[in-house]
Amino acid sequence: MNLLKQKATRLRKSGWSYSDISDRINVSRGTLSSWLRDVHYVPNRTVLRRIKSGPLISGERRHQKKIEREKILFQEASEDISALSQKDIFYLGLGLYIGEGSKTHGMTTFSNADPRVLLLMMRWFREICFVPEKNFRAILHTYPDIDQESAKKYWSEMLNIPLEQFYRIVVDRRAKSSRRKMRVLPYGTMHVRVLSCGDRRFGVELFRRIHGWISAIHDQAGIV
Repeated sequence: MNLLKQKATRLRKSGWSYSDISDRINVSRGTLSSWLRDVHYVPNRTVLRRIKSGPLISGERRHQKKIEREKILFQEASEDISALSQKDIFYLGLGLYIGEGSKTHGMTTFSNADPRVLLLMMRWFREICFVPEKNFRAILHTYPDIDQESAKKYWSEMLNIPLEQFYRIVVDRRAKSSRRKMRVLPYGTMHVRVLSCGDRRFGVELFRRIHGWISAIHDQAGIV
């Protein structure tokens, strides 16, 4: 047995991996596998620690790569969007209304819990539908563990709707619903309603005009 093989055998019996031994004596792992296949191997503490930490390190690397990839995709997506025109705002707001706006009772109402979505819809109501500030009303749906006055103030400041234009807060006291949604909806759900306030253009006429736009979209898209 040559000296390198003897040294490799001692290291292997001491619990070192093929990679460790290869680095120490500069012998390929393939050769080591041939030399040491019959040597009983029990990893030492250093190797065991490395084995245990391996998945964590690997997982952290994968997580970091995921974050870096997400940043690249986000940047690429941002570059796809140019400045929004009024026409863009019109169609974007109409699409949101199709999803979350009222469809019955002749009353224009939009509901959501995402501040960014609601800000966009308020812009749509103000700039596209020309709704006067006095015609807005707000209905806040919350849960028992939410500070109602803080949530009301939050939405008032966020959407620029005066507190006196808020209706009575609706509290959902169903136990299962409250526990689940409290975590994801810290300020509840906001329902923005448009009243006529004596001007029929912002009452049922606005409701019908919006639904006329929606009907035209369906026709253009070939949706019966």
